[in-house]
Amino acid sequence: MSTAENLDQLCVNTIRTLSMDAVQAANSGHPGMPMGMADVAYVLWTKFLKHNPKNPQWFDRDRFVLSAGHGSMLLYSLLHLTGYDLPLDEIKNFRQMGSITPGHPEFGMTPGVETTTGPLGQGFGTGVGMAMAERFMASKFNKDDSTLVDHYTYAIVSDGDLMEGISHESASLAGHLKLHKLIYLYDSNKISIDGSTDLAFTDDTKKRFEAYGWDVQQIDGHSHDEIEQAIKKAQQTDTPSLIECKTTIGFGSPNKEGTAASHGSPLGRDEIKLTKDRLGWPYDEPFVIPEEVKNEFRKAVEKGEKSEAIWEERLDDFKEKYPADGVLFNSFLNRDLPEDWTEVIPEFEADEAGLATRNASGKVLDQISDHIYNLVGGSADLTGSTKTDMANKGIYQADNYVGRNLHYGVREHGMAAAVNGLAFHGGIIPFGATFLVFSDYNKPSIRIAALSHIPSIFVFTHDSIGLGEDGPTHQPIEHLAALRATPNVAVFRPADANETAWCWKAAIQKEDGPSVMVLTRQNLPTLDRSVYASASHTEKGAYILKEAGSGTPELILMATGSEVEIIVKAAEQLEEKGVATRVVSMPCIDLFEEQDEDYKESVLPSDVSARISIEASSPYGWHKYTGSNGIVMGIDRFGESAPFEEVYEQLGLTVGKVVENGLTLTK
Repeated sequence: MSTAENLDQLCVNTIRTLSMDAVQAANSGHPGMPMGMADVAYVLWTKFLKHNPKNPQWFDRDRFVLSAGHGSMLLYSLLHLTGYDLPLDEIKNFRQMGSITPGHPEFGMTPGVETTTGPLGQGFGTGVGMAMAERFMASKFNKDDSTLVDHYTYAIVSDGDLMEGISHESASLAGHLKLHKLIYLYDSNKISIDGSTDLAFTDDTKKRFEAYGWDVQQIDGHSHDEIEQAIKKAQQTDTPSLIECKTTIGFGSPNKEGTAASHGSPLGRDEIKLTKDRLGWPYDEPFVIPEEVKNEFRKAVEKGEKSEAIWEERLDDFKEKYPADGVLFNSFLNRDLPEDWTEVIPEFEADEAGLATRNASGKVLDQISDHIYNLVGGSADLTGSTKTDMANKGIYQADNYVGRNLHYGVREHGMAAAVNGLAFHGGIIPFGATFLVFSDYNKPSIRIAALSHIPSIFVFTHDSIGLGEDGPTHQPIEHLAALRATPNVAVFRPADANETAWCWKAAIQKEDGPSVMVLTRQNLPTLDRSVYASASHTEKGAYILKEAGSGTPELILMATGSEVEIIVKAAEQLEEKGVATRVVSMPCIDLFEEQDEDYKESVLPSDVSARISIEASSPYGWHKYTGSNGIVMGIDRFGESAPFEEVYEQLGLTVGKVVENGLTLTK
């Protein structure tokens, strides 16, 4: 073995020993995958990956996704060794309180982590979104004489990732779109928690991915030469690439190599010693990094800084040749919005007949997409129903990557993960749309977006029993409560067209977490804002839509979305009966909770205990606002298939019932 080969092997074994030692110190974790994929990761990171450890946010870097997030110590080892701001003490503090090395990688916590992963399949789908973003940005800005966007999306995926349904959806979409700068390295070790994958997973992976339109290679995942040649070949294809790397989980462990015992628990001190002996590792103490290994890995710093400097020169040249595009490119990267964009948000005239908030949303999208050039989105085969087609913006396809209307097909899981990938990548303001009842299919990705504090936007229409005849299979009940219960998610349910416009404004401006738009199928009156408070108050989450006639309320009615119409009419009748009634619209409870106590008290004064909330959804969570003396009107059963007016009547969500309850509370 040559000196260079000896150094390569020492570097690989350093990844293995750091991973073993960190898991052992934490007394929990997954050592087997890092040990098995160390060769693949080493070749990728030292010979191919374009990145700058001193500037993890450099835009034209390659993206690396560890979809198999349980193997986080593989990524943390690489980040530390190549010079990211991840001290060795953080490796020693793996999985401990206050560390920046959590059990599964978290975006925004550890420098160099591109996306939060751990729930298997999520990283696979997210990487597809990143590759979609790269193609959009490259097609939008690259010129014949200037290549500004030119990077790959790499991922390490596992047997578990490929079992998850989301991988099927995402792989199919990627193949259709011919995302040729997407390269996935498949850790094919044939072991899962329960044991051999033969227990449940006997797919012909090669045929499966070839059928999706991917290029597939099968290699020895411990042969550096085969790994290198496979990645080179993948870079030359005109389709996405899957490189199946045949590996041995827990590589080097005499008693646990190739078994499930090395997957999700420490090897044990005795086994670690035996493993180090077998690997020819000459150090007894843990967390040793030989100087020659550190020097070899740290070449990434100089190499990365040089790559970024060359790119910065290209960027300067680009801005000089194409000044308008240069300004636009910077605005995309910084998520800068045009100064006048809010001025073009439509203002809707009062109209008793009104329109569905999904229709209002479509009109808003048409207007703002003419001014926000990186607003990109689409639906899971429901474009016409969700009103998310942006007029004259083109369709994103393999022959038109600058199209801004995305057609995801019936792939809700894959769509939501791709939306996150577009947001993680940067340069794009993405949204995805489907029916609210199918938000369950989106929920894992929404949760990842919330945990990662990224501004993904999810549009959900057909928001209640108001969709009528489609019946209980499509009438959401528990979904609003589930979404609101998720930390750091802004859930918007506007009451009319003008609230819808202001909800879009708030969603576009939100940068620290996902926004969810919840919209009706049925028409709602467009309120006369000369009579009712301005819809601009939507930005506070809840506001006094109409004050009690006497100015001092004895009863407060509160609602969201389509039920605001009900409380407006109920308040009129209650006022006629001598009950001073305040009407409160609550389009975004999450934003309301962010307001100061004085504002919240001004809307819902504590000395008014007679309160009624009404929402065509689960009553869960509303008691916080009605109090123990109030009444929560909601739905604690599934709906009915009938015209929506009849369904509301059947389930007791009517003006008459609100009036009856109001009179009971104010006797």
